Amino acid sequence: MPAAEEPTSGMNSVVDNICRLPPDLFTETSQHILVYLQGHTSGIDSAEISHKFLQAGVGLNHEAQQEIIRFLLLTFRSAGQRNISADELVSKLEEGSLKWSKASLQVLHRLWSEQGAAVHAQQEVQAALRIGQVVDVQWRLGMAVSSDICRSLNSPYVTLLLKIAEPSGLICQKSFEMSVPQFQNFHKQFKEMAALMETV
Repeated sequence: MPAAEEPTSGMNSVVDNICRLPPDLFTETSQHILVYLQGHTSGIDSAEISHKFLQAGVGLNHEAQQEIIRFLLLTFRSAGQRNISADELVSKLEEGSLKWSKASLQVLHRLWSEQGAAVHAQQEVQAALRIGQVVDVQWRLGMAVSSDICRSLNSPYVTLLLKIAEPSGLICQKSFEMSVPQFQNFHKQFKEMAALMETV
């Protein structure tokens, strides 16, 4: 939980910014993060959240918006891991900063009462797995015409780009190259996995 023994000016600044949000926008932002923590989305779309802030006329810079998202993500994830009640969550937040508005705490209490158990269940699953989730796969066929060693290579290759949602919520990219026979073997193994998954 981001609550500390003594409230820091950084935390108070984030809380001030949260309390400046209209309750419906704060609810929507929190809901976006809770949906991710329940495993229903592959990541947190901060661009979408930023767009909602802009539409609502909230004058926070990008860094302040990111701090709100990180704070809520850390708060909800920590509460889910500890399996605390909505009352405990609000109490810990009040201990961490005296700047909370009643409306903001009510939003958090209501959302956590409704969705805290689902977040906790997903946190337990993620703790057991601790692996990323493939979000997107892109591939490209290319032709290597030469290299440092060989002047006339003329060898086809396949480049794969995997977008992976890490357990932290960040989306990273991994790319690698394979020869065409390696790619065909890779494809064959994926088809076998898909067939096995259909039987489950």
